Amino acid sequence: MSNIRDVARLAGVSVATVSRALSNPEKVSDESLEKVHNAIAQVGYRPNMLARNFRSARAYAVVVLVPDIANPFYSLFIRALEDRAQQKGYAVLLGDTRGTPEREMDYIRRVETRLADGIVQLRPSSEKSQNNIPPDIPCVNACGCEYTTGPAIRIDNRAAAKTMVNYLLSLGHKRIGVISGLKDNPHAIDRLEGYKEALAEAGIPFEKDLIAEGDFTMWSGLNAAFQFCNMKVRPTAIFSMNDEMAIGAMQTLKNQGIRIPEDMSVTGFDDIAYSKYSDPSLTTISQPAEEMGKMAMDMLLKVIEGEPLSQRECVLPTEFIIRKSTGPGPGKK
Repeated sequence: MSNIRDVARLAGVSVATVSRALSNPEKVSDESLEKVHNAIAQVGYRPNMLARNFRSARAYAVVVLVPDIANPFYSLFIRALEDRAQQKGYAVLLGDTRGTPEREMDYIRRVETRLADGIVQLRPSSEKSQNNIPPDIPCVNACGCEYTTGPAIRIDNRAAAKTMVNYLLSLGHKRIGVISGLKDNPHAIDRLEGYKEALAEAGIPFEKDLIAEGDFTMWSGLNAAFQFCNMKVRPTAIFSMNDEMAIGAMQTLKNQGIRIPEDMSVTGFDDIAYSKYSDPSLTTISQPAEEMGKMAMDMLLKVIEGEPLSQRECVLPTEFIIRKSTGPGPGKK
């Protein structure tokens, strides 16, 4: 049976370094960690993780609270976070909360009972929305909004939405429909504010009838698009608050004989993988999901360790991507 000395010999490091890599991986360089993990795999070493956790009073696990585990954006985020967690010697427990406070509390109790050391919260929160996580539990909100309390990683949803609407206005679209998320969702609120600001600066009055409420699923986008199809004066463009709803909406528009983008332009938000291959390919806002996942794990580890944070809020840039689902409005054809 292999032992820790075999691992150290093969990795070319000291026994103490192997021990630190297993007990305090954040204190070992990435290069040494990789050598140790490769050596462990080669010699088949099985460290007594239960004894390690007992000695350190750590679970060496974190909980990720996911409101919609089927959302492709969250999948990218979680994959990057899990890769970083593994490098640091942590396991990741996925908490599929399905957006319900009861399920969220079940996973929060796992940290309270020491089954995990901290939480990454993916449900968007703001100063107006309730956060169920007690203040003494290490937590990072990785999909926050402006005024999110506690350590947070986010994008500027308002500015990103405004950029998209300004682009549609520049193409000559003056009647722009919106497929929103649920009205109390902080992301939907911020993105709607960006839409309103762009219209106001262009001197175009806001019309409530041009807002169709969805829930960020493809099915809701498919249904919401009927609202625009049945209008006497249809919008010439749609700003969808995520890609899934946009792709669903395009299916409805095509079934109704509406050409994209000749008759109606469609835009999304997130830049999920499907957006590149939809028909037509989708103009959208790209969020740095993978970078957010890595940063969230790094920030949470610092909170768990009690280390000071250089920034309690990191606002990451987005990328505006133009594809084939948008074209000139009536005034520019």
